[in-house]
Amino acid sequence: MTDPTADPLALYSDRLAALVDTAARSVVAVHGGGRRSTSAIHWRPGILVTAEEALEREDDIAVTLPDGRRLAASLAGRDPSTDVAVLRFPPDGLPVAQPGTAAALRPGHLVLAIGRHEGGPIASHGVAGFVGGAWQSQRGGTIDHLLRLDLNLSPAAEGGALVDTAGRVLGMTVLGPRRRALAIPASTIDRAVDQLLAKGHVARGYLGAGLQRVRFGGDAAERGVLVVAIDPEGPAARAGLLVGDVIVSWNSAAVTRVREIMRLLGTDSVGTAVELGLVRGGQKLTLGITIGERPLR
Repeated sequence: MTDPTADPLALYSDRLAALVDTAARSVVAVHGGGRRSTSAIHWRPGILVTAEEALEREDDIAVTLPDGRRLAASLAGRDPSTDVAVLRFPPDGLPVAQPGTAAALRPGHLVLAIGRHEGGPIASHGVAGFVGGAWQSQRGGTIDHLLRLDLNLSPAAEGGALVDTAGRVLGMTVLGPRRRALAIPASTIDRAVDQLLAKGHVARGYLGAGLQRVRFGGDAAERGVLVVAIDPEGPAARAGLLVGDVIVSWNSAAVTRVREIMRLLGTDSVGTAVELGLVRGGQKLTLGITIGERPLR
């Protein structure tokens, strides 16, 4: 039974410290280039996830475990579109993180960002500042939930764990635009890990065309996406798309921005048949195209 005379602030403080102690057992420091270490989460047995953007090299990677041992790790794959990199390492008894779901998170919920530096765990706490639906990263990846965190994230904690008050790992903390703290949800990480372990990369849809936004028509009232270049070996060339064509619809849904097409070229688009609505030489027509897989470059 709780002591009614106990200091509530001390109890709250002890609870936070206990959460950090428990969750930090599954968080390691990553030495992957640069002048500072970052963090990673023991996601599955022998599998670490960390922030792709913070991993500067692909070999000679090491991790520091909670007990201070430094071990070699190898890169299994990286996906810049979701900011997820996967490392393999010998876990040697290191516990796996307890997974949670970001779907239940609401603005105002208390969260902890937990990383690891050379000397031990590092933590910051705050609240979920904004929780939104699926969104598209600047590199074209689909992130299942937009999680903006109202807390101060140490650069060394990037790639570490976002933890709720039950100690569940809701996702991975990253530094977004203007160094604002964001989190990649656990569901997005799981999807990326599955593909990276299977193929070493995450498949992305590929049209094989250079595009830019355009206004056209006599009064420039209409908008579309102009084809400015064609990969001669890509899906667009095989389907007969031409430089100068204006794409105005995708499976009958209007498109007016390049970003809209990039959103449609997700992992699930590879191998699908699409009907493009075009304007060519002032005439409207439709063109069928099978989306390819973006080549590794």
